[in-house]
Amino acid sequence: MQSLALAKHALRAQPARLTLARTLATATEKPVLLKEFKIYRWNPDKPEEKPKLESYKIDLNQTGPMILDALIKIKNEVDPTLTFRRSCREGICGSCAMNIDGQNTLACLCRIDRNASKDTKIYPLPHMYIVKDLVPDMTQFYKQYKSIQPWLQNDNPPEKGEHLQSPEDRKKLDGLYECILCACCSTSCPSYWWNQDEYLGPATLMQAYRWIADSRDTHTEERKDRLQNEMSMYRCHTIFNCSRTCPKGLNPAAAIAKIKLELAAE
Repeated sequence: MQSLALAKHALRAQPARLTLARTLATATEKPVLLKEFKIYRWNPDKPEEKPKLESYKIDLNQTGPMILDALIKIKNEVDPTLTFRRSCREGICGSCAMNIDGQNTLACLCRIDRNASKDTKIYPLPHMYIVKDLVPDMTQFYKQYKSIQPWLQNDNPPEKGEHLQSPEDRKKLDGLYECILCACCSTSCPSYWWNQDEYLGPATLMQAYRWIADSRDTHTEERKDRLQNEMSMYRCHTIFNCSRTCPKGLNPAAAIAKIKLELAAE
């Protein structure tokens, strides 16, 4: 009988607990903070329609802190036709590179400006052919990267299964190998905008120096010879757009300057 009474008491108390829980949840809810995002849209399946900026308003208190969070929320809940690249969400893959409020960066590392009175404009990387919306065609970029043969080349097989390197020589590669090939630097470079059919651009040139600087590589001279022409490297005018915009904090301009010094010393 006592157990039955306790059970009845628990049932009578349940609605009161639910009401209290709802009241507490309502009290802790943040007010709506609507922010407008103006996003570049272009659909190749509708060539008669010109590219445009399309506006979306979302509640910043109902999404994550990064631009990529806002884009995912828009695609999932507002407009499923919005197209963009993404993968790791950790600033490692470089997939979500785009131009946000005039700066080439990674959407997953770019925080949303919580000033609701100011809109955020999002474009694809500049001066690239566009596949759709925020997706640039990276074919030429990867072709250039492939042209520098970005792998270790050594004519002397190691005796113990690996090419050894001193800590001092290994340190020379810091600030080079971390590049994720997002193309933020190359697409911020005016020389690359106008000459990308021949000029390799900051990202590819930094990777070229990464292998020139590697003490284990025995094809250094061949790598330098491929850059010894008017266009591959010397279109760089050292305006540092590449270094300013790199979302990983790398310095492509310094790497290009070091290549120039090495070529001048020959």
